[in-house]
Amino acid sequence: MTTPRPQLAVNRVMRTALKWDAIIVAGIAVIAVVIGALVAGGVGVGSALIGAAMGLVFLGITAASILYANRYAGGELFAGIFFAIVLGGWILKFIVFLVIAVLLRHQPWVNPYVLFLSIIAGVIGSLVVDVVVVMRSRIPLAVEPGPRDASGSGEKE
Repeated sequence: MTTPRPQLAVNRVMRTALKWDAIIVAGIAVIAVVIGALVAGGVGVGSALIGAAMGLVFLGITAASILYANRYAGGELFAGIFFAIVLGGWILKFIVFLVIAVLLRHQPWVNPYVLFLSIIAGVIGSLVVDVVVVMRSRIPLAVEPGPRDASGSGEKE
């Protein structure tokens, strides 16, 4: 019996997480738009939509970078390439967030409270989804060992 490659199982989990993250963030966007409209009118609606979109994009970057990095599975440099791509995605996310925060800081058409709270709600909602998806996933923890040499060390001859 062959065990599926762990990367394939992780890809399924990441795709499921991305799908549910989009659904949750869309729900949060609807709620944030209603609250933003009640609190700050049209400015609140725009801020809520920007915050929800930022939450979805920033949370999607990590899952997308993992999906992309898993393309290099099986190569000798997989671990290095994988972590370079994922870390690069995190750094990119941080830089883009800082640039957007600075650009939106003093804009008259942005309510900073609605924007901040909708980003936080999106992040928390996505983290809950990610935890539930990973807990329910069935990722193999071990792969079948390769042929063993005479000493039983598991190294190929």
